[in-house]
Amino acid sequence: MSKNKVTSEIDNKDENSLEENIDPDTNTGDVNLDENGDENISIKQTIENQNKEISELKDQLLRSLAESENLRKRTIKEIADAKKYSHISFIRDLVSSVDNLQRALEAVPDDKLQLSEPIKNLIIGLEIVEKEVLNTFEKHSLKQINPLGEKFDYNLHQAMFEVPTNEKEPGYVVEVSQKGYLLHDRLVRPAMVGISKKSEDETTKQNNKKKEQK
Repeated sequence: MSKNKVTSEIDNKDENSLEENIDPDTNTGDVNLDENGDENISIKQTIENQNKEISELKDQLLRSLAESENLRKRTIKEIADAKKYSHISFIRDLVSSVDNLQRALEAVPDDKLQLSEPIKNLIIGLEIVEKEVLNTFEKHSLKQINPLGEKFDYNLHQAMFEVPTNEKEPGYVVEVSQKGYLLHDRLVRPAMVGISKKSEDETTKQNNKKKEQK
């Protein structure tokens, strides 16, 4: 047997041995695909979770910003209201003193010629003071409510009594016992008023007419 023939037989045996050791059911390519698929699913799930978390954080941030803005607006309004209405208690006490001044001037007789010169000067001085006080009130947005002849408004007026009359329709202010005051848009004190109602004679006449119509 030649040397070349022996070598060829050995090579064939080695090839057959390698083929026997290879498992035909083993597929390395499929294993790699499965591993890549699991990895892709894991990455996708991670991205979805992160996007969800980002969305929740964004929502919380927007809510916080909205609450901060509302708080800022409320604070500005409260400061503005404090500037406008902080002295309302002082005004309530002050207008009572002005009421007394005006009552004193209303008690002065219309004919001042009979009064002595010092009394006339005193009255003139009081009238000047009253005018300056009312101008100061108006300057600081304090308005006087004197609703004589106006329709009764429960937001600004307080009815103290009724006055039977045929000269005015029912529900009108025919007498002002005490003037009211309004600071900006807030009521300091309502006007104390008497309101008109139908007189008894007129009411009786209307009732009789209704009976006749029936």
